[in-house]
Amino acid sequence: MDNFIIYAGIAIIALAIGVVAAIIVQRKMAQSRARLIIDEATREADALKKNRLLEAREEELKIKAEAEKAANQRMSKVQSAEAKQKQRELQLNQQQSENQRTRNELETLRQNIENQNAVLDSRREELDKLTRQARETLEHISGLSSEEAKEKLINSLKDEAKTAAAAYINDIMDEAKMTANREAKRIVVQSIQRVATETAIENSVTVFHIDSDEIKGRIIGREGRNIRALEAATGIEIIVDDTPEAIVLSGFDPVRREIARLALHQLVADGRIHPARIEEVVNKTRKQIEEEIIETGKRTAIDLGIHGLHPDLIRLIGKMKYRSSYGQNLLQHARETANLCAVMASELGLNPKKARRAGLLHDIGKVPDEEPELPHALLGMKLAEKYKEKPEICNAIGAHHDEIEQTTLLAPIVQVCDAISGARPGARREIVEAYIKRLNDLEQLALSYPGVIKTYAIQAGRELRVIVGADKIDDVETEKLSAEIARRIQDEMTYPGQVKITVIRETRAVSFAK
Repeated sequence: MDNFIIYAGIAIIALAIGVVAAIIVQRKMAQSRARLIIDEATREADALKKNRLLEAREEELKIKAEAEKAANQRMSKVQSAEAKQKQRELQLNQQQSENQRTRNELETLRQNIENQNAVLDSRREELDKLTRQARETLEHISGLSSEEAKEKLINSLKDEAKTAAAAYINDIMDEAKMTANREAKRIVVQSIQRVATETAIENSVTVFHIDSDEIKGRIIGREGRNIRALEAATGIEIIVDDTPEAIVLSGFDPVRREIARLALHQLVADGRIHPARIEEVVNKTRKQIEEEIIETGKRTAIDLGIHGLHPDLIRLIGKMKYRSSYGQNLLQHARETANLCAVMASELGLNPKKARRAGLLHDIGKVPDEEPELPHALLGMKLAEKYKEKPEICNAIGAHHDEIEQTTLLAPIVQVCDAISGARPGARREIVEAYIKRLNDLEQLALSYPGVIKTYAIQAGRELRVIVGADKIDDVETEKLSAEIARRIQDEMTYPGQVKITVIRETRAVSFAK
């Protein structure tokens, strides 16, 4: 037991000695490893230090290079500025020298001009002296002063100029009447066809009268649906404003305006106004108007004794009832022209039936279903050719405004009768107040001239008679007065057709036998 304890103590001591030895060995190893780590860290620090030094040196070199480059650029700019400054100074010096040279030249030129002016003044004095001597010689020879001679020469030249001008004007007017009559007619007719001479309010508006303004609200409907439906169905603009007991129907198609008027009348009389009812009534009214148009065309053809017309031509004749020209109903104008053509053809020994047919159809180009860009005479001729009318009828229709050449005797008859129907008194509407004012303006314009005694506007303002005093105006001045009045009327007044100005100068000797 004691030995065991001894052995155990020896083992423990040996174990302790081994542990101590291991600890000593580990410490030495740790010291050597620490020494290696320190050496390696030292080497890395030295390498990093060297790298930083190299980078700093490179950065220093780079900054130095950039500074040198900037300094060089600044230096080059300074040098270029100095060169420009030197060049500018050189240019200024050159300019100053040129200015000095120019001043010297101008001074020389001024002196030359002064010398020339002095020479001219002396010559002018000599010329004035010679002129005075020549004038004195002429006055002595003629026995007249210079002012008297000048006045006499001016008066003689003025009289000669007046006579020559009057003769020249007469020659021009005679030549114009001979050569320009046909061209002027063509231009005037084309202008009339292409310009609406009636005012738009008379040609495109129908006024629908109502019993009370309460009906306006029903026609408009909730949020305007009734009036929108009515405008869409008829194609007519309906204007409901503050005008008492009236509604305005506006549109350029007279047939559509008539459809809108009749439909509106039926709706107001019935009392049921809503979109469905509006469409139904408009369609029904349109059919009624179409039937009435055809019936009117048939009745017109029968009344005039014209047979064999194409149905489409009959329909176009009926449409004339709803069209006016210069305030004259187109159908009445066509009927009147047809009767006049028949009478004139009978007097001339021609066929009155053909003349009546051409007279009735001469304005069908004003009521086509489409609106091509053609004058109504040519359009009417094309429609007549389309519906197999005879060539002489077609030519009379197309030539009644000189759009084409007249090849038959019917053409001038239709042209003349058309003018007769349109030009007769009362055929075409004109407001009475405007008519009277136009006549009065014509007379007052002529009375404003000296020497005019009386003026008379006759033939509905188409002729102006001017009576002048025989002791105040001579024959040459009467022609000038006529031309002057015509020019002022053209410039200052508005009138249909043309106005003939007749200046009358007469001398009367009255004696009594007792």
